[in-house]
Amino acid sequence: MKPHVPTAAGNPAEAEWVETELVRSLLRTARTTQLVGIVLIPIFVGILWHERPWPVLGLWVLAALAIAAARFAILQQYVSQVIAGGAAEHRAFLDRYRILWPVSALVWGLSTGLFFDRAPLAEQFICWLMIAGLAMFSINSLSSHLGTLRTYLDTLALSALAVILWRIGVDLRFRGPYYQYWIIVLLLVFWQVLRQAGKRLHMTHRKNFELQYRNNQLIESLTRQTQAALDAVEIKNRFLASAAHDIRQPVHALSLYADWLSSEPELVHEIAPKIVESTKAVNALFDSLFDLVRLDSGKMKLNIGAVDLCKLLHDIELQYRPLAQAKGLQFRIHALPGTVVSDPILLRRIVGNLVSNAVKYTERGGVLLASRATAAGRCIEIWDTGVGIAPVHQREIFREFFKVPGHAGTEEGFGLGLYIVARLAGILGHPLSLVSRPGRGTVFRLMLQPTNTQQAVDRAAASTAQLASMP
Repeated sequence: MKPHVPTAAGNPAEAEWVETELVRSLLRTARTTQLVGIVLIPIFVGILWHERPWPVLGLWVLAALAIAAARFAILQQYVSQVIAGGAAEHRAFLDRYRILWPVSALVWGLSTGLFFDRAPLAEQFICWLMIAGLAMFSINSLSSHLGTLRTYLDTLALSALAVILWRIGVDLRFRGPYYQYWIIVLLLVFWQVLRQAGKRLHMTHRKNFELQYRNNQLIESLTRQTQAALDAVEIKNRFLASAAHDIRQPVHALSLYADWLSSEPELVHEIAPKIVESTKAVNALFDSLFDLVRLDSGKMKLNIGAVDLCKLLHDIELQYRPLAQAKGLQFRIHALPGTVVSDPILLRRIVGNLVSNAVKYTERGGVLLASRATAAGRCIEIWDTGVGIAPVHQREIFREFFKVPGHAGTEEGFGLGLYIVARLAGILGHPLSLVSRPGRGTVFRLMLQPTNTQQAVDRAAASTAQLASMP
């Protein structure tokens, strides 16, 4: 069975995880972006200190420091309250404070008014380099979230462009030097190049997180399958140990009886029944094994048709009444005439196993085999006055290889009888229930809801597939 690797398309869980990780990455790198901006503020001021009036320069510094302080406070809130949260918390936090990035870009874009055509060319060049560097640095720090990156770059470029156009058109009335127009062209080209570079880098981040998600899913799938294989090995080892122990007893008994018969042939009438019983025990064990193999391989053959309930119950009575009488038990039957739609062989197997268990675990009293008509349809009931089943074990008894601790008779068999009964009942669509009181007895009730071949085949295939996929 190959591990399932999810694809991006049609996988909301993957899309949500990737988006959350992109937001996490953005907020993790935001502190670095903030530090770079704070370092550039005094350098910017030092370059323009002698070129611009200090009140104008001071106003810009206050605005830059204010937005830097706000971003620092928001990041502290993220670390203390949101960083360990889920997808919804991260997205809500980013939506609430996303405005901080375009506001910061606006402050730096408006700084163009402090030096463009107001400072010597050398100082203008250095200021343009710092703004270009800040923009390029934002590509690395903000590209995890494409919307935030584009908003930052657009605000930075448009605000700088607005300042330049104001200076050229309003202050200079288009009488300035021609290189100013080339600066506009370079700004527009640089802006679009940064947008495209940011988009490509964002796609790289997204692909990396998608690959990480799929790798995690693959590892988880392989881990589950490895554990399933280990569990299967454990079950097989437990099965082999149980089979070796349970088959050894009747086979060893056969050997002893054969030796006894060979040495004392005159005791043939006494020994022969014991050999027959041991042979039946071996056959019963192998029947359970073959049933289990057919169920797990999905090769159970079905033959759905009308089943005469009276005939079915009387046939089972003929088979099990002698066993009950040999133990001194009463065996009663109450057969309501009628027919049901089922597989006659599998239905007989189910009821026979339940009657066999009832006789096996009853030491005094008796067993009642009955068919009844209820509001939900016809049903078969098997009553006994045996040891009963404690509530804690009433769900466990339908598991394979399970034997109720302390029950007389559990030392024989594999613990497969009720497991096979439950599987067969599920395939036929006949709900099976029980009511039991320890020390008082047990009632198994099999509801004979009508079925058809295709539905039974589908249930058999689903049962086998579910068993194969169980971790």
